[in-house]
Amino acid sequence: MQQKSSLKETLVGYSFLSPALILLIIFLVIPVGMVFYYAFTDYYLLTPDARQFIGLDNFKRLLGDPVFIKSIWNTAKFVLWIIPVQLGAALGMALIINKKRKGNMFFKVAFFAPVVMSLVVISILWLYLLNPNEGLINTLLAKIGIASQPFLTSPKQAMYTIVFVSAWQGAGYQMLLFLGGMQNIPQDVYEAAEIDGFSKFQQFRYITLPLLKPTAIFVLLTTLISAFKLIVQPMVMTQGGPMGSTMTMVYYIYQTGFTDRLVGYSSSIALIFTTMIGLITIAQRKLVKEDD
Repeated sequence: MQQKSSLKETLVGYSFLSPALILLIIFLVIPVGMVFYYAFTDYYLLTPDARQFIGLDNFKRLLGDPVFIKSIWNTAKFVLWIIPVQLGAALGMALIINKKRKGNMFFKVAFFAPVVMSLVVISILWLYLLNPNEGLINTLLAKIGIASQPFLTSPKQAMYTIVFVSAWQGAGYQMLLFLGGMQNIPQDVYEAAEIDGFSKFQQFRYITLPLLKPTAIFVLLTTLISAFKLIVQPMVMTQGGPMGSTMTMVYYIYQTGFTDRLVGYSSSIALIFTTMIGLITIAQRKLVKEDD
């Protein structure tokens, strides 16, 4: 009798889980399996029936593909710059609105507003603002005696410009996370520090930062994963140029798979990209555990 009851409870549990499991299989397991299979074929989108198994040929081709190698470097460059810029801006904004003062609600809305806007809309907006000839930014620079800057049309400036735009758009979300972490710190700790003669900077260094560490680790991990998936900004603002200076791995996967229709080749890039993200995630978890 007890076994029948246990079996019934198990079946009921699986019946509740089955919709989520079915969706997981359809939208995750099957696509991942297809990518893994296609990565070892010469699948061309317009002739799907003619695909053949070619082994490691796609991966050998990647080793000599200058665009692929450059996309890795561009992605790494974006990640290395966006982490300190975006997190620094988010932390600074959280510090500004953490204190109770008039106008805090205005600053909260102003800082968070870009987050809820579409990335496509944001990219088009900044595309007009950064226009080297008639853009508002260069007009303002001219007013203070600075020469017009090429921004998105310069191979040297394009990626840094996208870093700035991405940080401006996304910092508001990390700001809310930092703000939540700050507001969970007991005020008694700050009051005791003031009595002991701690300055505001010392309070920030010895109280806020250490107690904000769990939140900071979470923000770092989510921002890092999001940064590797950069595609919308270069697609809308530069189309991967100029001279491939903003071609990222995800954008290259899209371009080879949907523009060039080389599904097998793009699948091999996607497989390498997924492996890289997995290794970075494992390394992060290990470092975080050791640090704890």
